[in-house]
Amino acid sequence: MVKKIMHGLLLGTAATALSLVLWFAGALDSWEYTTWSWRVRQAAEPSRASDDIKIILLDQESLDWGKEVNGWSWPWPREVYGPLIDFCRRGGARSVAFDVLYTEPSVYGVWDDEALGMAMAGHEGFVGAIFLPNRRAAADTTASATEIAATWGPGQQPWACDGLAAWLDQQRPDMLFSGDPTVPIPEVAGNAALANVSDIPDADGVFRRASLLRIHDGHPVPSLGLASFLIAQTGAEPAWRLEAERLHAGAHSVPIDPACRAILRFIGPTGTHETFNAAAIIQSELRLLAGEDPVVDPATFAGKHVFFGFSAPGLLDLRPTPLSRVTPGVEIHATALDNLLSDRFLREAPQSAAAAVTLLLAIGAGIVIVMGRKARHNVAAFVILLPMPAVIGLLAYGPGFWWPVVVGELAVGMALIGGVVLNYATEGRQRRFIKGAFKHYLSPHVIERIIDDPDQLQLGGERRELTILFSDLEGFTAISEGLDPQALTILLNDYLSDMTDIILDEGGTLDKYEGDAIIAFWNAPLSQPDHARRACRAACRAQQQLAARRAEFEKRAGALLRMRIGMHTGDVIVGNMGSRQRFDYTVLGDAANLASRLEGANKVFGTYTMISESTYRAAGDTIVSREMGRLRVVGRREPVRVYELTGLTADGVPGVPANAQDFTSGLAHCYEGRLDDAVAIFAALPDDPVARAYTERCRRVLADAQADFTGTWNLTSK
Repeated sequence: MVKKIMHGLLLGTAATALSLVLWFAGALDSWEYTTWSWRVRQAAEPSRASDDIKIILLDQESLDWGKEVNGWSWPWPREVYGPLIDFCRRGGARSVAFDVLYTEPSVYGVWDDEALGMAMAGHEGFVGAIFLPNRRAAADTTASATEIAATWGPGQQPWACDGLAAWLDQQRPDMLFSGDPTVPIPEVAGNAALANVSDIPDADGVFRRASLLRIHDGHPVPSLGLASFLIAQTGAEPAWRLEAERLHAGAHSVPIDPACRAILRFIGPTGTHETFNAAAIIQSELRLLAGEDPVVDPATFAGKHVFFGFSAPGLLDLRPTPLSRVTPGVEIHATALDNLLSDRFLREAPQSAAAAVTLLLAIGAGIVIVMGRKARHNVAAFVILLPMPAVIGLLAYGPGFWWPVVVGELAVGMALIGGVVLNYATEGRQRRFIKGAFKHYLSPHVIERIIDDPDQLQLGGERRELTILFSDLEGFTAISEGLDPQALTILLNDYLSDMTDIILDEGGTLDKYEGDAIIAFWNAPLSQPDHARRACRAACRAQQQLAARRAEFEKRAGALLRMRIGMHTGDVIVGNMGSRQRFDYTVLGDAANLASRLEGANKVFGTYTMISESTYRAAGDTIVSREMGRLRVVGRREPVRVYELTGLTADGVPGVPANAQDFTSGLAHCYEGRLDDAVAIFAALPDDPVARAYTERCRRVLADAQADFTGTWNLTSK
């Protein structure tokens, strides 16, 4: 009994650990987004849509009316929008927000733009659109608190956000700062308060959040939905302010992330808010001017926030949301205002709470499944426990939390499956297990050795020194865009087959493929005292094989294929990560991360095979290489000395790369801070990409009296 409980505890804990690693790494996001869409559909409440929000859409019916009745081709004359704005003003709308970018002068002439500007100026609550793209450049975050908190002058932007400077000083959310804006024509900009209509979808392209604030030129610019609320407010005090993880607008409070984004609670499908087509509103105003009865009663808009936007398919303002792939963009802004008015924005569940619940569920599932004595017990455990994370996620939606579901489902599922496998493990199955587990990433010879002596394979995780290889094709994303799927697949399979054959032939273990990238390691699962030498041999052979087929691949791909390789030797955790039926034999640890960073660091120096000092020393005199300098990569405080691997020695006789002596001399000057002497040497090696990189770096440092460089490169990206 106690042993089974311990097995259940271990199963649940291991399943939780792996699930949390994947969750924190973002590997579960795509599945989480799918479950989120399901929750939104299940919990949508169209009946709770605010009656204070009305939407006017220029739909296909309106386009047809304009063409058939009035002879208007697209784009319509801008004076046509004047009656629409006048109708809203006549009805007493609190605000009118146009989700339309008027960035070019009207094709009908300046009088047309002036007519639109006059109509906008006639409504004090009118909000126009400006498009502010996000930009994460470091220079954007250097504005002083005074500059950031300043407001634009009258007639340009009437926004003043209290507490913004202090909030920015604490948060430093780079993505809040705008790049070059797409601005409206002067006739619009001079007669309207401008609000940002750009936003950022989640990784799957679906809009689930609203960016409530963007900073442009040191000034705060609210989103269209928030601006519609703010412009209707009165009083001398700022209508909105920022505090820690909250944005306050009037009496309302919104939970926000460090980028001032809020999770939207979608109320219902398209048309949930009362919607009118543009043709009906324009006709109503024209009829009222003619003394006739309108199609729509203007009193419908009394005290309302009115949004105008496009929904006709040809006007390209349809966006995917959790409820529909073709939601008019203006409805997202309306949803943001609805959430604000009802204080119903959602928030992320605390990660610590989600991790704790996941652990409890997984441990419970592990104990229940290993304690089951009959098949029906296992079936009952799956039926009852597996849906639990989804039920919790759905229940959390009501109180306003985005509770992660997939991490819990994964942990519970792995614990349940692991318990079933544990209950049925036998020695015969172990042999089939070993063959099935390793046939795709170990050579047949190595597999047979493991089967003959299974003690050599330690299932689970163990700490061991490995030499780890990461490779990636240079510019392969651009190459893949120019090939049809079948040709791309054949090309990639040919390339990966060549590289994999070499890795396995050198006794390496294939970890995984990630697109065109290859991850492999040596010294596991079998011990290999010469693992660094094997890895270096594999890297050199791989580069030679690619060079031999480069002309052929160029004809097929339309571009040269070049491979970057990074290698490091160090201690990692290696083993089967997952359950006994679904797992990866892989590595975890800082050494693996460093190998990956070295692969990317090749881009800085223009090289193609980079190894760490530990690999260099472990490989000994079997390789031809040269020292390139010291790197401080992302995620590590201490720099690491790196080398360029250029070949293999003949019969253990060390070789020297061309110009190595001159380069080494220049590098020594760098280490000693004599940059003028270093530049003189490096500049004399124009055909050496590493020397060119050092020449440029040294010259920049020499031009900056406050800069310092002693041969250590600080890499800021992966």
